[in-house]
This record gives sequence, structure tokens and C-alpha cells, in this order.
Amino acid sequence: MEKEMPIGLRFSLLHRSFKKQLDELLREKELTGVQFGVLGQLDRLERSGQEEVYQKDLELATHVTHPTMTEIIKRLEKQGFVVCRPGANDRRYKCICSTEKSKQLRQEMAEVDRQVFDKLCSGLSAEQKASLIAMTDIMLDNAGCCGKGKQNDD
Repeated sequence: MEKEMPIGLRFSLLHRSFKKQLDELLREKELTGVQFGVLGQLDRLERSGQEEVYQKDLELATHVTHPTMTEIIKRLEKQGFVVCRPGANDRRYKCICSTEKSKQLRQEMAEVDRQVFDKLCSGLSAEQKASLIAMTDIMLDNAGCCGKGKQNDD
């Protein structure tokens, strides 16, 4: 491997490798990456304790327009990944809930994710893998992707 490869290119190549293998499973399930992203956001909102998840919540979380989200939800409902029902607090709004099929898909994707990670980390010790995860956690925090983010005043 080229030792002088820019770090951005390295991350890009790793991302593409992960994405390619995860996309294969999504294709088998007749899902797009955007649809899977919506299911992921729905899962996060449900696990956060939010009593009801509305279409507007998913639009804000995924930065998708109302008409586009309407079509995504219709397709996910038709495929059995979500169910829609009137909201308990306001029956004018549609509450979206994930199904067992959606939860099973998340488990399958997590397993594929783990397998791809293990393949890419072949030759690394358990300690090196743990260090890699710890370092990327810090980098994600610094980038503001998964939490408070850190601001450097340098």
C-alpha cells in the first residue's frame, strides 16, 4: 500500500468498502440507503424514549423534505418495515413505529457491519481494534457528529 496516501483518501476508501458490502444486503432486502437511514433514525428516536415519532421528526432528523419522506414511509409501510397510526396526543398526525421486520434488519446489518470491520481489521490485535474504536470516537466527537463536539481554539 502507498505509504504517502492522504488520510482523507484512506477514510474514503474504507468508507466505500463498508458501504459496498452493506449495500449488498440492502439490495437483497429491496431497500435503498436513504430508506435504511430513515429506519435507523426511527430506531434512535424510539430508543431515546420518545413516546411517539411523527413524520416531521424523521424529516428533521434526516434532512428530507415532506413529500420525499411521505413516499419513503409509504414504501417502508408497504414492505412491512413500519406501521403508521394516528397519534395518541394529536390524531391529525401520523405516528410511525418500527416493526419486528425492521428490528430484524437492524440486527442483520449490525452483524454484517461487524463482519466487515473484522475483515478490514484482519491482522490487528484486540487491543489495536479497541484503540482504533477509541480514536475514532474522539475524532467523531471532535467533528461534532455524535455528541457535543469539541472546538479547538488554536
